[in-house]
Amino acid sequence: MAGTLYVIATPIGNLEDISQRALRLLNQVDLIAAEDTRHTGKLLRHFGIHKPLRSLHEHNEQQQAEGLVGLLLQGQDIALVSDAGTPLVSDPGYRLVRAAHAAGVPVSPVPGPSSLVAALSVAGLPTDRFAFEGFLPAKDGPRQRALAALASDPRTLVFFESPHRVLRTLEDMAAAFGADREAAIARELTKTFETIYTAPLGELPAWLQADPDRQRGEFVLMVAGRRSGEAEQDTAEAERVLQVLLAELPVRQAAGLAAELTGLPRNRLYELALAMGKR
Repeated sequence: MAGTLYVIATPIGNLEDISQRALRLLNQVDLIAAEDTRHTGKLLRHFGIHKPLRSLHEHNEQQQAEGLVGLLLQGQDIALVSDAGTPLVSDPGYRLVRAAHAAGVPVSPVPGPSSLVAALSVAGLPTDRFAFEGFLPAKDGPRQRALAALASDPRTLVFFESPHRVLRTLEDMAAAFGADREAAIARELTKTFETIYTAPLGELPAWLQADPDRQRGEFVLMVAGRRSGEAEQDTAEAERVLQVLLAELPVRQAAGLAAELTGLPRNRLYELALAMGKR
């Protein structure tokens, strides 16, 4: 019979957060596939676990998946872990899990720590609906366009961000979503210098700059979704601006200028301008 691929969540900071089931299975499996074997090796040594490790990261996952599935088909049990938190959530593992399913190998989740869920639980923002966007593009232009496309989303938006980009990202968020949009920063969750701070987007860059230590560590950024009345207000403002511009400019040019003036997506304004021309 085939073995089982266990997808095991590991602590995001505080080692006490590991589950008893995770420890038992890490002790029982034949092999552990780890994003960084050195990082996982420290975790295993802390708990006195001695198991073979195999590296599986974004650059070698495609090549490793076939061999690991072969071992599973031979009856070996394998644990998949990332450096921290739940594997596959902005971490490698998707190709291996997909290959295991295709081969008919059982895949079993071992739930536990997740910075995404942990951050949402303490942010004080609506959590009945949320969208996880992972890491935004590193370059300014693509990042700003990605945020503009999310400006009308009614769900709470969740992002991961690196310390050297977090300030620029918050400034871009304030420009895309509006300075008054409620947001939250969760930093270094479960660690010694854990910080959770909620404020309007326009205030967050100054708060971050007030103390250099606040720009260090691992970040989860959360932004409240657009409230129901805001979309109607934006449409009314967009129509007012377009009405003035369309009197002097072609539709495409008017939509582009209106996008710069209002901060709304160009495609949306172009469609609105076309609709206005048919009235």
